[in-house]
Amino acid sequence: MRILIFSSVLWLGFYASVLAEVGPAPHNLSPRQVIEEVVKANENRDYEGMSRLMAHDDGIVNYTIAGRKYVGWAELEKDLKEEFQTVERLEIPIRELKVWVNEEKGYAWFSMEIDYIRFIGKGRQQIKHSLPLRETGILEKRKGEWILVSWHESERAMAATSQAGKGSNDFTLAHLKGQWLIEEEDRFYCAVLDQKGNGKYSWQGGQITTQKFNGRNWFGAWNQPGNDRDGGFEIALSSNGKEARGVWWYERVRQSKIPPRRSGGSYHWTRMKSGSQCTK
Repeated sequence: MRILIFSSVLWLGFYASVLAEVGPAPHNLSPRQVIEEVVKANENRDYEGMSRLMAHDDGIVNYTIAGRKYVGWAELEKDLKEEFQTVERLEIPIRELKVWVNEEKGYAWFSMEIDYIRFIGKGRQQIKHSLPLRETGILEKRKGEWILVSWHESERAMAATSQAGKGSNDFTLAHLKGQWLIEEEDRFYCAVLDQKGNGKYSWQGGQITTQKFNGRNWFGAWNQPGNDRDGGFEIALSSNGKEARGVWWYERVRQSKIPPRRSGGSYHWTRMKSGSQCTK
């Protein structure tokens, strides 16, 4: 699932190697108002509203929470538009926002806490996923107008990790059987697994193979014939066994081999009710 700050590319961004300064369209907003308007535009899936308040410099580099890298505006633009098409609606309440301004130097800094709430699908099959985030970032005054240049995003609540130990709530391999909704930073899809934790998922003709399961910690491999790549994953089940969180990584992209755990993203798995259908 892509989580943009003003994302859904939930993002760690930083201002680096700016090659060409791009000024904003006139708006006459304060730094605080710029942040509030970007969040509002994100919530309304208003691409143009976000674009006019954000830097488009070719040299800006952004990272997702799992280390995925975006260089320049074009890559960010693509993910913004894809996210807006994926979700049915967004809710992004601001829980806390603090802004510090240096008018003399033309910079402002902010810290913020938001809840990034995605609604996927429609009607009775709609799924709600909430992610509590914290944001920090910088704005710059260009040609008399404040513009968002960079930000750093992370989760407020720690996700489950592979350190979950064995205990009274451990599960057997057969518990993995069934249908799961899998969310990454920039997409979601469904997987249907058998009692050995193996099966298929609805993105690029994907296949999941469970290699090891010790009651809570789940290790495996994935393969996507549709875009010719494969890799591994490591996730941990929640105490009630209805969710799992962790990471995935590439090991091959077409003809290129990639060292395990070098490049990838984050996972959030949710068990789907019996009879539920994927809507995407």
